[in-house]
Amino acid sequence: MSLIKIDNDGNILSKPAFVGADYGVNRAGYVIHGAIHEAKPELACVIHTHSWAGMALSTLKCGLLPITQTAMRFCRIGYHDYSGVVLDLAERESLVADLGDNNALIFRNHGLLTVGKTIPEAFNAMHRLELSCKSQLAAMACGVELNEVPAKVLEQTYMNYQPQTRRPYGLMEWPALLRKLDRIDPGYRD
Repeated sequence: MSLIKIDNDGNILSKPAFVGADYGVNRAGYVIHGAIHEAKPELACVIHTHSWAGMALSTLKCGLLPITQTAMRFCRIGYHDYSGVVLDLAERESLVADLGDNNALIFRNHGLLTVGKTIPEAFNAMHRLELSCKSQLAAMACGVELNEVPAKVLEQTYMNYQPQTRRPYGLMEWPALLRKLDRIDPGYRD
């Protein structure tokens, strides 16, 4: 395991003994994750990725298009403009403002971020956001006109995915994913 636990000020609270090296805190990770955890203590999990689909989509001026049912879940998504590697604590305020009340954020020219009140909730959002990015890139690669969905249907579909209309995300999926991981490699629990 290589988890380093820090507080909101970046002080290391605990870390594993690394054989042959002493890894410190990833400054950009600290700025990004710390900003959200400090501003929104009700959120237990922040996931930030640099997947090929997320990075590719983050470069598109159009952003994430609501062209699939899964993407419609993110009709309201935040965008954070790229201004270099996120190392400056001063960027925290704009990052949190750009996330707003959404559970997902696209870092322009960078990657994806999702949040949740639980790890399963944030993971489910990231999985669905990643699928949305891949689907859009595949559709756009066909070079044909994309089918637009009427605004009223977009809003209805978006609302169908909101917490007050369904069970919490990850509630059923997360235990199944852990069982699968236990079969593949139970060593992650150590």
